[in-house]
Amino acid sequence: MPRFIVRYVRLVDWLNYGIGRFAMYLLFVLMGVLLWSTLTKMFATPALWTLEMAQFTMVAYYMLGGPYSMQMGSNVRMDLFYGGWSDRTRAAFDALTIFALMFYLGVLLYGGIDSTIYALSYGERSPSAWRPYIAPVKIISCIGITLMLLQCTAIFFRDVAKLRGEEI
Repeated sequence: MPRFIVRYVRLVDWLNYGIGRFAMYLLFVLMGVLLWSTLTKMFATPALWTLEMAQFTMVAYYMLGGPYSMQMGSNVRMDLFYGGWSDRTRAAFDALTIFALMFYLGVLLYGGIDSTIYALSYGERSPSAWRPYIAPVKIISCIGITLMLLQCTAIFFRDVAKLRGEEI
């Protein structure tokens, strides 16, 4: 494989690894928010912000952790046939099917960017009593989708290298 492709794959893997490891700790933030919610419901007036903050934290956890999950191979697959195939057959199948995922992510990113621009232009807020701005969670979603697209291309290049008898 050309050197720039190898560098690209390593850079994307490094970036998504670091962001994914950071995203793991968002689970502790989520637990803290939910614990606070429970405590305020038991001993005081319930906090208005905890439900949406938990949802926003979960979105960040999911969207930023997705590329890391894909990189580690811990994403869910239907292994009826896939599990019994050789590494080269898997690489060939993955190299073909990754385009369907990339198309889906491209459409999702297009809609996400459009929705983010709308949220930023009009100062979109949630209709709840807390009324937080929606743009930050939409920005995080677009970043996560972009990172997933980058990881898809890195996996594609890795599969092509495997088909050529090389390793990245």
